Amino acid sequence: MTWTRTLQIMGAVLLLSLFWASFDGRQALRILAGAKPGWLAAALGALTLQTLLSAWRWRVTARQLGQIISRRRAVAEYYLAQVVNQSLPGGVVGDAGRALRARHKTGLRRAAAAVAIERLAGQAALLVILLTGAIAATLVPGGLDLPPSILWLVAVLLATGTIGILAIAFGGRLPGRVGAGGRDLRRMIRLTLLSRNALPRQILLNLAITAANLAAFAFCARATGTVLSPVQAAVLVPLILLTMILPLTISGWGWREGAAAALFPLAGAGAAAGLAASLAFGLMFLASSLPGLIVLLVQGRRAQPAPLVPVAAKADP
Repeated sequence: MTWTRTLQIMGAVLLLSLFWASFDGRQALRILAGAKPGWLAAALGALTLQTLLSAWRWRVTARQLGQIISRRRAVAEYYLAQVVNQSLPGGVVGDAGRALRARHKTGLRRAAAAVAIERLAGQAALLVILLTGAIAATLVPGGLDLPPSILWLVAVLLATGTIGILAIAFGGRLPGRVGAGGRDLRRMIRLTLLSRNALPRQILLNLAITAANLAAFAFCARATGTVLSPVQAAVLVPLILLTMILPLTISGWGWREGAAAALFPLAGAGAAAGLAASLAFGLMFLASSLPGLIVLLVQGRRAQPAPLVPVAAKADP
């Protein structure tokens, strides 16, 4: 275990301990202990659906770049990537391995582009849902009273996304290798996301994947006693889940719980309820990734060399 990994694990433990002390962790534990199994099972089902749809999105994206991935392999690779992402910081190491193992037919550049583009499309869909929910919360009276700090945070996130889009759009005008790389990336994005035969499927898949993710968190909240309206889920849950991409802890543990505890009072719930809901979501997310361990074991057995079979020596005549 490297020092970086040790520090990130320590960071997650430290954050969880801090939020546990700040937001009445004992009450959160009592709430979590009384969670309703039916809603937790619904969350597990939503997360499983999210994984299957994400594997489908990867196949659709890769196909546009000339890479054919079977349904079975896509699902297995996605589960394996989730297991790795759950145990390493940043949530992208498993996806890098997925691209590396899928590089053989089209090369590493296209394999990596397919993985990166399909993940970025998911983040873009999350921002679209967040913007839609923020607009609805602002226009519909009595739905969700967002303080200026949250509106500023939403604006910063959307500005960051807009800057990223502009960088991709105009990066190809730069000279040299940077400009060539920008033009290549822009061409692949146009091909995988914006072409006539890809755009409808990408829109439907990304909205369905995002809806399943938000529903899973809302189900965990419901299991722990908090009912989130669609508008509340559309605004609060994306803000909570976006903390998971911070590479300072393992799989977002700590940041996610702190964000949920801080944001749940906006929905009329207590901070302890937010902490309990986030812990439930983290546990269900871990449970939904368990099939990846089976994939890991199967691949490990295939990679093992065949045992040597001793050959009996012939007797001298």
